[in-house]
Amino acid sequence: MTQSVIVTAGGSGIGLAIAQAFRQTGADVHLVDQDQKALASVTQANPEFQATCLDVSDERAVNEAMTAHLSKLGRLDVLVNCAGIAGPTAGIENITLAEWRQCLAVNLDAMFLFSRQAVPIMKDQKSGNLINIASTAGWHGYPLRTPYAASKSAVIGLTRSLAMELGPWGIRANVICPGSVAGDRMDRVITAEAREKGVTEAEIRSRYTKSNSLKTFIDAEDIADMACFLASSQARRVTGQVLNVDGNLEAF
Repeated sequence: MTQSVIVTAGGSGIGLAIAQAFRQTGADVHLVDQDQKALASVTQANPEFQATCLDVSDERAVNEAMTAHLSKLGRLDVLVNCAGIAGPTAGIENITLAEWRQCLAVNLDAMFLFSRQAVPIMKDQKSGNLINIASTAGWHGYPLRTPYAASKSAVIGLTRSLAMELGPWGIRANVICPGSVAGDRMDRVITAEAREKGVTEAEIRSRYTKSNSLKTFIDAEDIADMACFLASSQARRVTGQVLNVDGNLEAF
């Protein structure tokens, strides 16, 4: 049976890599992203993708998108909650409440909103997969990035709780924690961290590569491969797990 998949933040980066990997398995993939230009570029090159432009923290928009998805495809087998923002890079005393709330709204509230809509669909099917993208920062903390780290820790708690709550309906919930993923977003993180610490970007980049056992950045495709595995029958007994794809992070 063809899987029906929603990927938030599917217009670029990790989300797009995940969407492309699922499409290669033959799945019907629905991309959700707030970047209309990115979505247009992806769907022009890949017209088989469905796409919806919305703010993932907007309750009404999420509800409408999920209703439209079900109306068109009739089912939802996999929800990949990938949307997230870096949040501010600063000492906690220099972070505003608005910055804190924005980070949690995108990184945590959106997962709640999408999952809340997905669960009744999956319960009716008596099957489904929730795959939430967190971060190794959720395990270890992240100095100067406290809103981000806090949100990602919360994602782990959310997912483990959902695995327990939804298991009787055959619904699985797992977390993927990427390490330092190469790409534009990581470049921006490095720039902000170098500026805050008063060191060069080359020094920060070197610290990231030296912090894991494989001495390398992670590719978005590595995360995509793990997501596809978790949604496959090969992982049918895997739920409530936090799977790090980070080259074995030893220290920040």
